[in-house]
Amino acid sequence: MFSGRVWRYGDHVNTDLIIPGRFLDDYDIDSLSRHALEDIDPLFSKNVREGDVIVAGRNFGCGSSREQAPAVLKQRGVGAVFARSISRIFYRNAINVGLPAILCDGTYRLLVAGDIVTVDLEEGRVIRQHDGLKIVFSPPAPHLMTILRKGGLIPYMRDRLRDDR
Repeated sequence: MFSGRVWRYGDHVNTDLIIPGRFLDDYDIDSLSRHALEDIDPLFSKNVREGDVIVAGRNFGCGSSREQAPAVLKQRGVGAVFARSISRIFYRNAINVGLPAILCDGTYRLLVAGDIVTVDLEEGRVIRQHDGLKIVFSPPAPHLMTILRKGGLIPYMRDRLRDDR
């Protein structure tokens, strides 16, 4: 469970908007993450805090299979992405880096930028703090929760390989 502020965006936020291609020659994820979402929200990377959530419309993460897109969001401290729909490749890349990507129409309909929410991924609920509004979503499948808890696919596989010895 974690709490954070809502950052709200519309439909079709593509991977080039999440992390512009002109910065991809920098392989340092911390440095690269300072440019997250800067073309649509110049304040995001400067002001996002650990546990903040992104709430978006349809087709979040569309475009190229740029795995840096979810990685920079996680590096900036984003606790989860909630969207009406999420590009398949972004969804898988998000899970791979340990960033929860959740389909939830209610978050887009009911939350506004700046709302403070508490997220319980295991129970599948978002609670808006100022009025207690509860938004329910389908939590990630158990095998995906295991990957997310471990911090992504690589830490998960390291643990599995270590356990298999």
